Amino acid sequence: MNHPLLIDTDTLQNRLGTPGLVVIDVRGRAAYEFGGHIPGAVHTTWHEYSDPAAVPKGLLNPDLGQIERHLRTLGISNESEVVIYSNPFDNWGDEGRMFWMLEYLGHRHLRILDGGWVKWTAEKRPFEHGRVSPTAGNFHAQPVKALAISKDDLKQIVRSPHDQAAILDARSLEEYMGKEVPGIPRPGHIPSAIHVAWNGFLNKDATIKDTDVIKEMLEDKGIRDNQDLICYCTGGVRSAWLYFILKLVGYRTVRNYPGSWWEWSRDFACPVEKDFRGLQKMLGFDQAARPS
Repeated sequence: MNHPLLIDTDTLQNRLGTPGLVVIDVRGRAAYEFGGHIPGAVHTTWHEYSDPAAVPKGLLNPDLGQIERHLRTLGISNESEVVIYSNPFDNWGDEGRMFWMLEYLGHRHLRILDGGWVKWTAEKRPFEHGRVSPTAGNFHAQPVKALAISKDDLKQIVRSPHDQAAILDARSLEEYMGKEVPGIPRPGHIPSAIHVAWNGFLNKDATIKDTDVIKEMLEDKGIRDNQDLICYCTGGVRSAWLYFILKLVGYRTVRNYPGSWWEWSRDFACPVEKDFRGLQKMLGFDQAARPS
């Protein structure tokens, strides 16, 4: 797909080594170091930018200076051209989380590699092993606060009429309906939330589906261009991928809730809805309970 927020494998290979280009691999460290990575790619994961004092793992570290220093070690400056990639079939949308975080921090030159490591290796493109130590950058964060939403602000939206706002749940349908998940105090979803599974937007070769196809999928769920779209999941990672997809297809006002269900479910003042009947039907328990 030709899109300003994406870069294809051929274009990236031809641009490797270009001054100012920073390629970020957001897979696990073992996969990066021992399984191979795109030549010159640096490594980082979203966990490295989380608030170390918070139980909800998706909240960003409030110490922006610490985040800046870490990003600078990757060679990132404000004018850098940043390309992010992962294995799209073996993560939780981590490349979307890195995209959202950097955009939230004010970086304006971001793209995701369409097809990621899956397509790169399928096409037998060059790779290397081991760590890369780039020249330090000078990135300075300028947060765009409109790209995130806090628990308290979301709580106010939920408690009042919000026809112009749509809350999108990017988790699995089972989680949305109320499946118990270890480490999560309360199952269910935020009232009025629309279920939009994060993993429904890829082709078989790991590239992203055509924007017209995605737009039709979203419109079928009642999601409109003029709405304020708020994405959440468990820890703000799958929802950040959904955030990226929404931006990709042209939705203008999109926010990610980084605290997501990890935070929401722990505050018993936050309302929760469940669909146990639908969950039982999905899992086949309603059939098992009927007499033969």
